Amino acid sequence: MGIDRESEEGADLQVAPTTLGMVRIYISGRTVDLPLDFEPEEAEEIAEELKAAAAQAREIAAGKRKRPRRRQAKTRPRP
Repeated sequence: MGIDRESEEGADLQVAPTTLGMVRIYISGRTVDLPLDFEPEEAEEIAEELKAAAAQAREIAAGKRKRPRRRQAKTRPRP
């Protein structure tokens, strides 16, 4: 499955700080249970990327833009 393909699969997403000072993104669903921990600076970069993607999605929905630019995340999840 690619990033631009629709799916019927659902999942829950939770975001919260950990007791170790990390930011955890937790994804859980029928076939996945995935905690991802990030340094606060990495979490801020992810937030900026989400905002940029949301702005692009709004442009696409408004018909101002046809093809989304693909952004490659610069961060890596920590074990």
